[in-house]
Amino acid sequence: MTRRLFAASAAALCLLLSGCSPKYNWRDYASPDAPYRVMFPAKPATFTRTIDLDGMQVAMTMTAAEVDGATFAVGAAEAPDAARAQAALEAMQVALVRNIGATVTRQDTTVDNNGRATRDVEASGTHNGAPMHLAGHFESRGKRFYQVIAIGRADALPAEQVEQFLTSFKLP
Repeated sequence: MTRRLFAASAAALCLLLSGCSPKYNWRDYASPDAPYRVMFPAKPATFTRTIDLDGMQVAMTMTAAEVDGATFAVGAAEAPDAARAQAALEAMQVALVRNIGATVTRQDTTVDNNGRATRDVEASGTHNGAPMHLAGHFESRGKRFYQVIAIGRADALPAEQVEQFLTSFKLP
């Protein structure tokens, strides 16, 4: 009897576990278009479109994944020169913050002697009446620039998942 109970319990547990799927299914992604790697929390999709960044028209390739209404995305583009790539960081941040009617709650900016500029931002706002949160890392190296963002309803962006995504972004 104990053996049957154990076998039935094991079978029930296997069925239960096979029906579960993790909300975050992290996977390594290496861009075929730009030299970066990142971990996405779900299978990402990629598209390219022309955007206007304070008068500079660039083709930006966005790769993004969505989990429960939260979007995790990396955008990559190339400017005509390094100075315009650095200027694009602020333009991207302003546009994203404006889109959710947000207020920047934290911002750190660095520029080093090797032409690398970074900007890390957190912002909170509302979109269609829902509280929204944005966590972003913007970076330029030479003529290339990147935006790495997690954006969505405030309750759909667990801090540990956002941290894992942002810190996984790597450039060679």
